[in-house]
Amino acid sequence: MAFIPLNPKEKVNAVHHRALFGAAMAIAALAGCQTTQAPQMSRTALPVPIPGFSLASPKAAASMPLPPAAPAALVAAVNELARGFDGKLGIAVRSIDLDWQVATNGDIPLPQQSVSKLWVAMTVLDAADQGRLRLDDPVKVTREDLTLFHQPIAAMVRGDGYQATVGELLQRALTQSDNTANDRLLRLVGGPEAVRGFIRRKGLGTIKFGPGERLLQSQTAGLLWQPEFATGNGFIRARASLPLDTRVKAYQAYVADPPDGAAPVAVTAALAKLKRGAILSAPSTRYLIDTMELAKTGKQRLAGAVPPGWRFGHKTGTGQDLAGRTAGYNDVGILSAPDGRSYAIAVMIGDTPRPVRERQALMHAVVASVIATHL
Repeated sequence: MAFIPLNPKEKVNAVHHRALFGAAMAIAALAGCQTTQAPQMSRTALPVPIPGFSLASPKAAASMPLPPAAPAALVAAVNELARGFDGKLGIAVRSIDLDWQVATNGDIPLPQQSVSKLWVAMTVLDAADQGRLRLDDPVKVTREDLTLFHQPIAAMVRGDGYQATVGELLQRALTQSDNTANDRLLRLVGGPEAVRGFIRRKGLGTIKFGPGERLLQSQTAGLLWQPEFATGNGFIRARASLPLDTRVKAYQAYVADPPDGAAPVAVTAALAKLKRGAILSAPSTRYLIDTMELAKTGKQRLAGAVPPGWRFGHKTGTGQDLAGRTAGYNDVGILSAPDGRSYAIAVMIGDTPRPVRERQALMHAVVASVIATHL
């Protein structure tokens, strides 16, 4: 199988991306806060309908308000940004207060990578709400718990292990995207099926949860997990020894049907439900959102365009690279304005050959468009 880049054209230069960013802001600024119905465009999602409202029912139509319309400025900006980006991506923005939604490719399941740590954290906090565990419960992390890639906690695992707590592991998983901390919590609450059950029980929609970091990353590379992958450069060496065709086949299979795939509109809907207190208890909701606002990862993704006075709690996700392409480059979160109104945002790039600075420019432009429309 030949490994063909998504687009063989020359790389778009920095001037183009500055223009793209400026265009997004200009579109939003010109349209202001206009809230006309979104035009019928192939990659635009319509505003979310009000439950129980039916246009087929004259009586209902006479007694209920029209569904909220998405701001035309944001519809135009999001569609223009998606058209100008080379890659498989989805963008979704939802007003948490008014419940309108703007999306492009919003229903396509895309690789989450570490965005899925959110669902582990919610499952843990849901267990705490039910009295099945406490954040100060001790949890030992041993060498057998080590995973791969980013795992800062590994440096603390010596001898018979490192004594942590549930709360410490949550903080590490969410703010540092520590894979070992996350997978240790995953095993604590019952494994992947427990998280999948939580997602179903809470009605979070098109959000799949994968087999855990070890198996997910091994499968994406075309490997079978081995314990020696967890230390040193074991995984990197094993991956590098594979034939290119094997890696390409595994990469393409992952991108086509990611076992951790999630639709951007489902992610923003879940974040909106979280913010409204419809998923966890009030203390657990505050704890999770406060922790997301302390995230140290992805400072130049969506967070890079958040101005002073606004708050942003988020979770990033980054997949493996192969021949200049990346399978999953994401940022999702809750953006809160100084006046208290808030938005759930998801920018999920499932597969792209574009350099990091261009992915970040896209994310910055989405945030700039939301803010300009809000103002």
